[in-house]
Amino acid sequence: MQDRQPYNILYSCTAEPKRGHEPFVEDHALSYIVSGEMHYHTSNGMIVFPKGSLGFVRRNQLVRPVKLPDADKPFMSINILFKQDTLQLYSRKNDVKATGVYTGESIIHLPVDPFLQGYFASLSPYFEEPAQMTEALATIKTAEAIELLLRNPLMKNALFDFNEPFKIDLEAFMSRNFVYNVPLVQFARLTGRSLSTFRRDFIKVFSIPPEKWLHKRRLEQAHFLITERKQRPSDVYLEVGFENLSHFSTSFKEFFGYSPSSINS
Repeated sequence: MQDRQPYNILYSCTAEPKRGHEPFVEDHALSYIVSGEMHYHTSNGMIVFPKGSLGFVRRNQLVRPVKLPDADKPFMSINILFKQDTLQLYSRKNDVKATGVYTGESIIHLPVDPFLQGYFASLSPYFEEPAQMTEALATIKTAEAIELLLRNPLMKNALFDFNEPFKIDLEAFMSRNFVYNVPLVQFARLTGRSLSTFRRDFIKVFSIPPEKWLHKRRLEQAHFLITERKQRPSDVYLEVGFENLSHFSTSFKEFFGYSPSSINS
C-alpha cells in the first residue's frame, strides 16, 4: 500500500524500511504511529516513536525520518500537517494567540488519550475511500486536531508562534547540519538570513563559498566513516548528503585520489 494524502492529511504505509527524502520540515506535523516505528535522526541524536505513540514535529527544522515496519506488519502512520495560513486563520477566527516565543523541544512525545485515539480512528475510513475526504472535511478534521492539542497549555505557543527563525551562529549551525541535503535557501532560512546574506556571512566565517565547503565537509565525513568506523560506501553516501552512490564515488575519487570502495577491500 502506498502513501495517501487527501489535502493536509497523510496516511503512510510501507512494508520495507524507508527513509524520508526531504529532511526540511516546512510545516508542523502531528503523527500517530499505527504500527512499526518512526526514527527521527537530528543533529542532537535519534528520537524513537514506537507503535501507538503520538508525536508533534515543529516546522523549520532539519530531520531525517526513517520508517521501520514490524516483523509481521508494515509501518503505518496517520499525519496531520498544519499549514501556517491554516493556523493564522484559526488564530484570528478563535482569538487564540501565542503568549510568547516557543522555546521547547522541536520533536515532542505527546500522551495518547481516548479522545486522540478516537480522533485518529475516525480518520482511518477515509484512507480506504480517499474520495470521501473533501476539502471541507479536511478543514473540520484539522480544526478538531488543533482543539485536542490545545488541551495541553504548552501547545498554544508551539502552534501559534509565527515568528521566523532569528539570526543564529552560522558556524555552529552548519557544523552540526552539513549532512542534510537541502538547498542553500533552506540553510539560509534556518539561520535567520536571506540567501544573499547567508552567502556573504558564510564566506566571512569559512573563507570559501558554501557549495564548496559543503562538498568538502561531506567528503571528509564520509572518509572518516569509511576508514575509522569501517562503514561501507553504500551505507555512507546518504548519511553525508549525497543523492546517489555513483555521484558520491566519483566525487570521492576526484577529491582523495582513490575510490571509497578500495579503502577496506
